[in-house]
Amino acid sequence: MEADIVIRGCLVLTMGKIDVIERGLIAIKDGAIIYVGREDEAPNFKADEVIDGRGKIAMPGLINCHTHVAMTLFRGIAEDVELGVWLRETIWPLESKLKPDDVYYGALLGFIEMIKSGTTCSLDMYLYEDMVAKAAVESGIRCVLSSGIFDVGHKMLGKILLKKALSLVKRYHGGEKGRIYVMLGPHAVYTCSLDTLRKVSEEATKHNIGIHIHLAESEEETINIKETHGKSEVELLNEVGLLRSNLVAAHCIHLSSEDISLMAKNNVKVVYNPVSNMKLSSGIPRVKDLLDAGLIVGLGTDGPASNNCLDMFETMKVAALLQKALYRDPRVLPARKVVEMATIDGAKVLGLNNIIGSIEVGKRADIILIDVNKPHLTPLHNVYATLVYSARGGDVDTVIIDGRIVMRGRMIKTVDEYEVMRRAAEVSQDLLSRKGLKEIFLRILTKK
Repeated sequence: MEADIVIRGCLVLTMGKIDVIERGLIAIKDGAIIYVGREDEAPNFKADEVIDGRGKIAMPGLINCHTHVAMTLFRGIAEDVELGVWLRETIWPLESKLKPDDVYYGALLGFIEMIKSGTTCSLDMYLYEDMVAKAAVESGIRCVLSSGIFDVGHKMLGKILLKKALSLVKRYHGGEKGRIYVMLGPHAVYTCSLDTLRKVSEEATKHNIGIHIHLAESEEETINIKETHGKSEVELLNEVGLLRSNLVAAHCIHLSSEDISLMAKNNVKVVYNPVSNMKLSSGIPRVKDLLDAGLIVGLGTDGPASNNCLDMFETMKVAALLQKALYRDPRVLPARKVVEMATIDGAKVLGLNNIIGSIEVGKRADIILIDVNKPHLTPLHNVYATLVYSARGGDVDTVIIDGRIVMRGRMIKTVDEYEVMRRAAEVSQDLLSRKGLKEIFLRILTKK
């Protein structure tokens, strides 16, 4: 049989109907998986590229369900402050100085970091998302884009940003042979008027696309909204028609039991961002309660300015440990469930589980190989525990996205990573030195 790529001799973690395959073989043709099973039971494949998978774990690429990738430019700038101060005193003023090329290099740097740590798909929300799309195309990563939409009572601003978001949908949704998708990205209930949220709901329905939003991240804003409207953020989203199965809600920390029940009733998708939530002291979401209610939960790093990295292996470990500490129960969020959240459940969050999230025949080949011939990964008794509690992003040896080898032997094949690092560092320094903040931008965002 003909194949483009064959991976031989690996331990395959499918995250599908079959659990673990010892001495497995994966065959890829035209970007899709055409065989996965034991090597000694496989047909005789003739392949253009044969990868020796001995001593490696093959698993689905990790899925980062919430980030602001271009914020690599702000890594290490705003540290050890709470969310409101972080946003208003440093991040929003810096973002007011951003130019499209800044976002391009920041995003390209972030995508390289993601690929090198085993992430093959991400959901991004930011400014100048067309530049993020450009970086995604060049790096080879799979990406869902969402342009940030906000108005805080300034109707014209909301209309302009929604119009830009819809032009992104028209240009990129389903592009690159299904490697790039688009959602609408209302920033949060506290930065969007109810009218803008209603318009987002209408347009999402019209274009049959998902919505990505920050939800119940800040206790202060959650209380303010309740006092202003007499309803919770979740109840307001339900009122404007946004509480739906293709709503991806990031954070979901400050929720009542009634909020959780209402979200579950509407099959909302949730993204747990443990590292940034801890770093900004935003709080800890009750993930066990969310899962027990029947909600699907994926994992996210959040932006690299509030994390400060994009390593989903680190996120998996912290995600598990934090919930065990919160509930004071080591059985909460076991390792296997955490791996599911980073793969197949993440694909469900993004509405892409029919094409990615597991290694199964017919799905697109988003696969990573992890080198386990290392002291900290030896011995290998429990593959799920090893991945969650011991592995690191630097253990990823090979990354295949949509059937294309984008990294092998830890060398990126799509772009010059050292040139990108150099340019991103230059852009970041230039950004910090720019004069004349656009004060109106800050006033709009901080106005209550």
